[in-house]
Amino acid sequence: MTQPTQQTSWVVEAKNLHKTFAWTPVLNDISCRIAPAEVVGIFGPNGAGKTTLLRLLATLLTPTSGRLTLFGTASSELAVRRKIGFLGHESYLYPDLTPEENLTFYGRAYQVPNLKDRIAQQLEYVGLQDWRTMPVRYCSRGMEQRLSLARALLHDPTLFLLDEPDTGLDPRGLSTLHATLAQAKDRKKTVILTSHDFERSRDLCTRALILHRGRIAWQSEAALPSPQEFAGLYTACTR
Repeated sequence: MTQPTQQTSWVVEAKNLHKTFAWTPVLNDISCRIAPAEVVGIFGPNGAGKTTLLRLLATLLTPTSGRLTLFGTASSELAVRRKIGFLGHESYLYPDLTPEENLTFYGRAYQVPNLKDRIAQQLEYVGLQDWRTMPVRYCSRGMEQRLSLARALLHDPTLFLLDEPDTGLDPRGLSTLHATLAQAKDRKKTVILTSHDFERSRDLCTRALILHRGRIAWQSEAALPSPQEFAGLYTACTR
């Protein structure tokens, strides 16, 4: 994902990133740049390395080799982590705590101002205000996913990372998710998401890439292809 040379401030700048688990390479020589306000969709088959790449960007993993900077700073810096919101396959919620208690825990960690009001606002936004005092273990998978979305948004991140975010969501949750992404785009947030559904994501994305066997196999340039064109590209890149 190479940007024009005049761009001097990158949200993400990765150079020759490799990630290996137990001597098995998962990411191979990933180099990319992502500018402020871009919405980048990452597509690829299961096992392509999409989740691992997002976890590196979320600072949940460290590269085996290569260089990663976020907002022009080393990705390990605490100030950088406070700019990131991450929605992954795991909820990162404590099952014995209530939604209100979970958000309080995360809000204090991120030093969110006016935390009580912010939590009430987020629970209402994801439709869980009536469940705020019920332990999370009693929530459905879709409710947990909505609460995870509230957690990821609680500190109003600048970089929003979403790993197949529509997994497990009911129609109410899908509506909330797509409204959130549209708002993030309107507010010039930087969004990186993984998905298997190009057609659903196309209207939100400004750029797209295909990841296959840990490498960037294809990336869009000036304009996104049509869903039909993308299907052909995807087949060619992942066969």
